[in-house]
Parts: sequence; C-alpha cells; structure tokens
Amino acid sequence: MIISWWGALIGLASAIILILRKLNAVYALFLGAIIGCLLGGANLAQTVDVLVKGSQSVMGTVVRVLAAGMLAGVMMESGAANTLARTIVKKLGDKMALFALALATMVITAVGVFIPVAVLIVAPIALEVGHRSHISKLALLVALSGGGKAGNIISPNANTIAAAKGFGLNLSQVMIADFIPALVALIVTIIVASFLKGRGPAVKDTDLDESDQDALDSLPPLWASLVTPIIAIILLLINPLGQIFHIGWMSTIDLDATYVLPFAAVIGALAMKKGAYLSHYAATGVAKMTTVVMILIGAGAIGATITQSTLPELLITAIKVSHIPGTLLAPLSGILMAGAAASTSTGVILATGSFSKAILGFGVSPLAGAAMVHTGAIVIDQLPQGNYFHVTGSAMHMNIKERSEGILFEMLCGGAACLTATLLYGFLHLV
Repeated sequence: MIISWWGALIGLASAIILILRKLNAVYALFLGAIIGCLLGGANLAQTVDVLVKGSQSVMGTVVRVLAAGMLAGVMMESGAANTLARTIVKKLGDKMALFALALATMVITAVGVFIPVAVLIVAPIALEVGHRSHISKLALLVALSGGGKAGNIISPNANTIAAAKGFGLNLSQVMIADFIPALVALIVTIIVASFLKGRGPAVKDTDLDESDQDALDSLPPLWASLVTPIIAIILLLINPLGQIFHIGWMSTIDLDATYVLPFAAVIGALAMKKGAYLSHYAATGVAKMTTVVMILIGAGAIGATITQSTLPELLITAIKVSHIPGTLLAPLSGILMAGAAASTSTGVILATGSFSKAILGFGVSPLAGAAMVHTGAIVIDQLPQGNYFHVTGSAMHMNIKERSEGILFEMLCGGAACLTATLLYGFLHLV
C-alpha cells in the first residue's frame, strides 16, 4: 500500500495546526495520521494497520525513555541536581556569574534533568547572583536557557534517545557527536548573555526566593550527587571509546541505556543514603516521561503515514532539481518540527519519524543526520505555544512581554550548535 504524497503532507500539516490550536499533541498526531492515510488513498482497515505498525515501531525508544525517567527522578527529587548547580556557581564566584549559571544549567541538563526543570532549579540561584551583581533578568534568562540547550543535546534525555533511535544509533554515539556543538552553544550563550547584562528589567528584592535553610542543609554532598551521572556516562561510553581508540575488549562491551540509566540511578540513590525513596523517585520520573511516551506513540503513527507515502521520494527529487544541498533537510526538519511543537523532544520525534528516510536518501550518514536534526530542534523550541516558554518566564518572574524578548537571543544560542553540527557533519563529513 502506497499513500499519496499530498495526503501524507496534508496529514502532517493538520497535526501541526491542531497542536498550534492547543489540541492535545497525542490526539493531534493521531488525527493527522488518520487524515493523511484516508486522503492518501488508504481504506479504514489499512489506516488502522498503518497506525498500529507506526506505534509499534517506536516501542524501543519508549522503553529507553522510561528508563531515562528513573535517572531523571533521582537527580531531581534527591536534590543532587541542586547540589551540582550551587557548587558550580559558588566555586566560580560572582565575577564569572553568567558563565557559572550557564555551565550549571548545562551540567544538570546533561546529566539527565529535563531542561525546564533545570531552569527551575537554577533560577533562584541566578536571581540571587543577578541581584548582587546587577545583571538583568534578560541576561540571566539567556544564560540559563542557552546553557540548558547546550546540555540538552548531550544528555540521556528523551530527545537524545529519540534522535539516536530514529537513525538506528546508540545513545552514546549521538551524545559524543553533539559535544562540540554543545561547547560552541555554551560559548555563544556566555557572549550573548554578557552583551545583555544591562538590558531589560533588573532583579528586584521581591524576586528573591527566601530559601528554607533546612532544605538546603538536607541536600546531598557533592561526591554523592556525582555518583549517578558518572556511572551512567562511564558505562555508556565504554563501547564508543573502545571503537575510537581501537581497544578490543571495550569494543565488545555494548551496554544499552535501557538498563544502564536505571542502574546508575539506583547506585546513586544508595550513595546519597536515599535508597528508601527510590520508589518515589521512580514514580516521579515515570510521571515526567508519560507525556513524552504518549507523544512518541502518536508521532510513530504520523511517521508511518509519511514513510509509507511517496513524500520522501518526492522530497528528494524536488531538492535535487532545485540544487539545494540535501544535507540541509536534516537541520531544517529539526528546526521546523520543534518550532511548530515548541518542544525539543516532540520536534526530534516528528523530524526523525517523518524525514529520516529522505535525509538518508541524500547520502547523509545516520550519525550526521541525527546530530543535525537534534541540534536543529533546540533553535526555536522556546516559542510561546509550548510550556518551556511559560515555565522559564515564571521561574524568572518575567511577564509575557519580558519573556518574549529572550526568544531571539535564545535562538542565537541554539543556532550556534545547529550551524556547528551542520558544518562539521553535514558538509565536512567528520563522522
């Protein structure tokens, strides 16, 4: 069964429009898939078959995303992420405030904390530092958001898992490939935030959080907070580092995120002497991942509609005829899908599910395609139709107008990572 290209395209457009109209993203994706199949020439039975097969195709990613929820739950709920953020800011001091804040957000996002939660954790610290050092809220917001974007593309989060599995790769491969783009994004973030120090509203006394000293005293020590991320990173990197340095025994060990991330989370919780709370951490992590899992299932349906249509072949032909570099489809699909959904994870899921076949059809390697789609997804994922815009605005005590002023500057930070990945992997073919 072949679905017509125009039917699939209408289905995808319908899903995006429904998401923008605030319909639940999962239902929007399923409705888009149904519309695409029926308009594209499939009957009702065939439509159901496409939806089921598409949903089944993402189950491997779903399992890994749920596994990542365990790690995220431990890092968030135990206070480990808070400890890491406060230690980084304290050690670097107020003279390097913006660098410290961007780095802190990058690190705690990179170790598996969701980017909105990372900003929520660091925001009170940022406001304290900004008040002392006379740094505007806009500069603080850009530092936190840009640092979070940099960390998000090298983390074992849902978006990285989706990018890896969308192109048939291991999670660690994408994390390594995105490391240089992440560093570039961090550098650009610090430059842009420094330029904005005196621009925008200042931090007021009323913006400061009266922290509960007992809560701060109960935070785990730094060494214990590092156990979970260090174990996860070491285990995930054994195989790729073995292949890079041609170490035989390391190359034969291929550990999957499905069990590495929960294992690291359990060991970390025990190191922090919070093993009794593991059930709570797991429940919190799974709850946080539920929305992503449901979106994955819906995106699998719309992705199957597109991949079983003539759209990928038509897209390849159209780009070749127009003499536009086919490589650009990867970053552009990530940018457009994440911008439409105002979500990194949803954007990556939609872009890989819908366009990975076409991207690979241009001779782009799977790792290059994953890196470009992934970095593209952090360029304009902060738009107002998504929750990240509002969560971060609330965390920084900014109104809609004040929060909106940060969108362009955040785009520069994410765009730096996307441009770097596109140049390195799309045109220079370094992977």
